[in-house]
Amino acid sequence: MSETAKNNQDDLHDAASAEETAAEDVVSEATEAEGGEATTDPVAALEEEVAELKDRLLRAAAEVENTRRRAKKDVEDAGNYAITKFARELLDVGDNLRRALEAAGDTSNADPTMKKLVEGVEMTEQTLLKALEKNGVEKLEPLGEKLDPNHHQAVFEMPNPAYPDGHVAQVMQAGYVLKGRLLRPAMVGVTKNPAGQEAAKNDEPGSNVDTSA
Repeated sequence: MSETAKNNQDDLHDAASAEETAAEDVVSEATEAEGGEATTDPVAALEEEVAELKDRLLRAAAEVENTRRRAKKDVEDAGNYAITKFARELLDVGDNLRRALEAAGDTSNADPTMKKLVEGVEMTEQTLLKALEKNGVEKLEPLGEKLDPNHHQAVFEMPNPAYPDGHVAQVMQAGYVLKGRLLRPAMVGVTKNPAGQEAAKNDEPGSNVDTSA
C-alpha cells in the first residue's frame, strides 16, 4: 500500500472517530436534558404557583374586609359619639341647676315669686335632662350599688349600716353614660362599716341607671 493511500485511510478513520464522538456528545446532552426535565414536574410547579396566588388573593380580600369594617365602625362611632364634648358641657349646666334647687331648699312657705322661680328652675332642669336622654345620654343613680370603678369615682369612705362594705352610700355628683360609653363617672362615698355590720343589697353594677331622666 502506497504512502498516500495509507494517509487517506488514516484520515477517513479519524473522521469516523470524530463523528462518533460528536454523536455520543449529542446523545449525552439529550439524556441530561431529559433527566433535568424529569426532576421538575410542570404540573406541580403550576399548582404551587396557583396555590400561592390564591393565598395572596385571600389575604388581600381579608385586609379589604377588615378595612371596610374599621371604616364602618369609625362612621358609627362618629355618629354615636359626635356630641360627647357638647354633652359634657351641658352636664355642667345641669349641675348648676341642681345646686340652685338644693340651695333653695323647701319652698312650701316661700312667697309666690320665689315658688315660681324654683318651679321655673325645676322645669328647666327636666327639659335639659329629657333633651340629653333623647340623644342617648343616661343618668347614673348608683346609690346602693356595689362600687364599679368603670362608672363610679370613690371620693371618700363612710360607715353606713344600711349597705355592705364597698357599696355606694352617698352620691356627691351624678354620673352619665352616652349610648353605653361613660360620659362622666359618678362621684360617690363608699361604705366602710365596723366589723360585724352587714346588709344585703343589690350587687349588680349598673342596676340603678336612670333611663327616665
